[in-house]
Amino acid sequence: MTGFSKGIGKVEVSLRWDPSPAGQPPTDLDIVAATFVSGDPYGTPAYLVHFDSRSPDGTINLNRDSTDGRGFGWDEVMTLELDRLDGRYARVVVGVVIQQRPARKAFADVLRPAMRIREGYTVLAEDDFGSVPGATAATIGEFVRDAAGGWTLRAGVHGFDADPADFTRVMGRRGGPGPQAV
Repeated sequence: MTGFSKGIGKVEVSLRWDPSPAGQPPTDLDIVAATFVSGDPYGTPAYLVHFDSRSPDGTINLNRDSTDGRGFGWDEVMTLELDRLDGRYARVVVGVVIQQRPARKAFADVLRPAMRIREGYTVLAEDDFGSVPGATAATIGEFVRDAAGGWTLRAGVHGFDADPADFTRVMGRRGGPGPQAV
C-alpha cells in the first residue's frame, strides 16, 4: 500500500498549563479553530470554534475547557473530525490565545504551558511555546486539504501580539502570522 493514504482523519488538540500561584489572578488559555472555504482560503474564516461555540455540523468540538489550568492532565481538548468536514473547506487553522484579564500576559508569564496534536495514539506535533515567549497568542497548526481531498498538517508555532478578538481576525492570513506576529 505504498503511496496510498487518505490523509489525516480525526485529531485531538490538547493544551495544558499550571495554575497561577496563590494570590495571583488565574491564567486562562483557549484553543481556537478557524475554518476557511476553498474560494477564500486566506480570507475571513467561515466560522470559529472556541470556548463558547462549536462547528455548525458538529465536526469541531471543544471537549474540555478550563479557565484556570486546574485540571488533571490536559486542561483543554478540542476534537477535529477532518474526514467529516464538508468538501467546501480547504483549511483549518488552530491557535491558542491567552485571555488578557485583568492584565497583559504572554506565554513567558504562563507556568509550564504545553500543546499536543495527535491522531489516535500518534503524536503529530508537541510544543511548549518557548519559541514565542513574548506572544499573547499563537497558531500551532494548519490543516490543509490536498488535491485528492485528504488532509495534511503543517505544524509550527507562530506567535502574535494580539488580544483574542484581534487574533481570530489575523490567525489565518496568507504567509503565516502576518503583521502582528512577534
